[in-house]
Amino acid sequence: MISLKAAVRTRRIRCIAGKLLLLCACAVALGFGFFVWRLPESQVALDRTADGIVVLTGGSSRVAAKRGKRLLISGVNPGTTTTDIAYQNPHYDPLFACCVDLDYSAVNTLGNALQARLWATDHRFQSLIIVTSAYHMPRALAELSHQLPDIALIPYPVVSDRLRAEPWWSDADTARVVVSEYFKFLFAEMRMRLEPGPVDIDGSRVSGARRS
Repeated sequence: MISLKAAVRTRRIRCIAGKLLLLCACAVALGFGFFVWRLPESQVALDRTADGIVVLTGGSSRVAAKRGKRLLISGVNPGTTTTDIAYQNPHYDPLFACCVDLDYSAVNTLGNALQARLWATDHRFQSLIIVTSAYHMPRALAELSHQLPDIALIPYPVVSDRLRAEPWWSDADTARVVVSEYFKFLFAEMRMRLEPGPVDIDGSRVSGARRS
């Protein structure tokens, strides 16, 4: 038979655990509110230049030309070539003729960040314009800043036609993407806080690297 003292202790532990769970739930909800509050409702103007431009997960319509010396498109479909992308953007011909690199190896945002670090280091770039979808930008910047702590990152979020036309919560598919992206962002932040520092392609730590 459980003693009165043990019962009181168990009840107290359950009460504390319940309060902690409620506190965590409130923190997650508030964080999500801040996450969606930061999502732009219309396309922002890009009025700055940088050494290089990094476009994540392809998308020729996302190419921002004449703002950097060189362009990296990371996470490109293996069947896509610079000719394919240039065909859809003929006014970018001078840039595609000399200064575009395609990365076919990255399969996720961490892979994008690793490839961007190798590319930026190889070209000795000190600043990068980051181009990706608006809802993906927070996680992309988190991963990139972790891998490139000493490089200035300039976000250029791309607002989809659907986000422009209607609030994210009014469409089930859009809402699912936004909620999923928020939890992926939280997971990435927790993972990076547990990591001792930026990792290399093979999973080893980059010597001398630090996080800002």
